[in-house]
Amino acid sequence: MGDPVVVGVDGSASSLEAVGVAAHEAGLRDVGLRLVHAFGWPSMRLPPGGPRWSPAMAGVRELVDGTLARAEQRAHAAAPHVEITRDVTVGEPLTVLEIESRTASLVVVGSRGRGAFAGLLLGSTAVHLAGYSRCPVLVVRGRPDPGGPVLLAADGSPAGEPAVAFAFTEASLRGTGLVALHVWNTWTERSAEGPVDPLNVVTDAEHLREKAQRLLDDTLSPWQRRFPHVGVERRLVRSRVRPALIEASRDAQLVVAGARGRGGFTGLVLGSASQALLHHAHCPVAVVRGEERS
Repeated sequence: MGDPVVVGVDGSASSLEAVGVAAHEAGLRDVGLRLVHAFGWPSMRLPPGGPRWSPAMAGVRELVDGTLARAEQRAHAAAPHVEITRDVTVGEPLTVLEIESRTASLVVVGSRGRGAFAGLLLGSTAVHLAGYSRCPVLVVRGRPDPGGPVLLAADGSPAGEPAVAFAFTEASLRGTGLVALHVWNTWTERSAEGPVDPLNVVTDAEHLREKAQRLLDDTLSPWQRRFPHVGVERRLVRSRVRPALIEASRDAQLVVAGARGRGGFTGLVLGSASQALLHHAHCPVAVVRGEERS
């Protein structure tokens, strides 16, 4: 059996929904499901000279057990034959799940969680993991029970190759088609740089479109040979990248993107297109990093 699917559990409605999705993913992969609950030590709330807080003293153990029991019931309902394990860890959820990702095939989290930042559109845990996880991260968000194909944000970059592999694998496991969307526009092409550059550069839009088409074809062709049973729609769109991807997610059951794409600032861990999808996509989002696991 391969590496398990890991899901973060905090008792929120979003977390329970993530558990159901994670159980389904584990069933598709024929691997186990690991329910992980992490909590920090609220040392800032301790009175001066007071005893160190512990789960037993605060009566948290019963609460955690109940939370995990509900999560396990949800997992069994979604995938009755998946082997389930539990883990309760003292530590910051971000750190705990990042460590868990080192030995997981997939980490699944909800888009909202409990805590001080629950009012944010996207929980800090999801954003952090998408940028730092050692395995793909699936953030459960958008409309309930989404249908349609798997949507791949195909940018043609070397760093995006693992995302292409993940998207084809997901489409195959789910028995659905794949829409590979490549967004191009006239300002993605870099003009010549130098002090003698003209102020107005005339861009050959047709040349850029043909170049984008070749890039999309080169990205997909090797994977279509590996997954001949997956129906692929190659979609080339002239638009702004983020709005086009968000709009296309309306008809997808999952959108897959690389953590980093072409352009942008090399110091950024998560690209702007991936961040936009995590905040605004109409279906769950999987972010796949290009670095290999260590």
